[in-house]
Amino acid sequence: MKKSSIDRFIRFHFLLGICLPLFFSGCGGQEPMQKVSPSLPVITMKASDAAVEMSYSSLLEGKVNVEIRPQIDGTIQNIYIDEGARVKEGQPLFKIDDRVYREQYNSALAAQHAAEARLAIAKLDVDKLKPLVENKVVSEIQLKTAQAGYRADLAAVEQARALAGAAKVNLDYTVIKAPVSGYIGKIPLRIGSLVTKNQDAWLTLLSDISEIYAYFSMSENDFMRFRQQYPGGSIQEKLKQIAPVSLFLSDGSRYGQKGSISSISGQFDQSTGSVRVRAVFTNPDGLLRSGNSGKVVVESLYPNAILVPQAATVELQDKIFVFLVDKGNKARKQVVTTAGSSGKNYIVSSGLKEGDTIITAGIEKLQDGTVIKPIVNGTPAGGAGK
Repeated sequence: MKKSSIDRFIRFHFLLGICLPLFFSGCGGQEPMQKVSPSLPVITMKASDAAVEMSYSSLLEGKVNVEIRPQIDGTIQNIYIDEGARVKEGQPLFKIDDRVYREQYNSALAAQHAAEARLAIAKLDVDKLKPLVENKVVSEIQLKTAQAGYRADLAAVEQARALAGAAKVNLDYTVIKAPVSGYIGKIPLRIGSLVTKNQDAWLTLLSDISEIYAYFSMSENDFMRFRQQYPGGSIQEKLKQIAPVSLFLSDGSRYGQKGSISSISGQFDQSTGSVRVRAVFTNPDGLLRSGNSGKVVVESLYPNAILVPQAATVELQDKIFVFLVDKGNKARKQVVTTAGSSGKNYIVSSGLKEGDTIITAGIEKLQDGTVIKPIVNGTPAGGAGK
């Protein structure tokens, strides 16, 4: 009796487990629920002009940076300028004790005068012997000897003048002058310091900042885009097509003068995979100095470009995808190639064309091939992908 009760209890729960799912799944004749297509916003691609700004960190240098060094040995007798001073070309900067060099010049000048005197005497001897030889008073050999002595004295005069000139050059080197106009940098030495013409340390650094060179590095990809984007048979011809560039200073302010890209290095740096580029900016007020840093902004114009909102893209394994709306409103994942960004949009160089329709939101979990209900400007559209 006890065993039969247990069997009935098991059969009851078994039948109950079968009937309940049938009851709740519509065993009364109701149709199963159909999957609802998601409603997603879409846009249709249209070509338009787009401007792209590329920013590069740069180091600023003056047009000319001259290391001022001594060309003779001696002690600094005077310093005529101060650090940061504006100097003009030819202006005295340093004075080296000139007493030894002045005496050397005076000695060489005296030797020159003595040689010139001997030359004058030799010329008198030649002039005196010529008529005597013509009248056969003296032999011709005496005239030839006198003429040879004259040529020797003439060579001695030329040698003496060269030595005097070299001494004068050394004397002039005692006053070190500015080779260009510009600003004086650090002056590490002081009056009384011993200097030599072969020393490693410079007296100061003079920068001509009438023009400023901004040096920055361009990646290999950016360089290839540059070569493809601008017309011209050479790099210099392509550089002329680039629009004027801007410079942003370290405080974020924009420099008042526009610049231009003047040159690109002929070799890539193997360690960084980049090429060195130089932009030139005029500096009439002397605001920019050598050693400043900033950012060079290069603007490129892309005519008839396809712009895609960055929010409408998905990045996966270094590739950028969008979801195209195909026939029947099916979503299809499409790889696109970008040439840069303009604001919050990507500039698409391949993968999309004018007239294509893409989904702009809700794509994070969207599956390839999903049928959607397109929404254009907030209104459902039945044939967005037709």
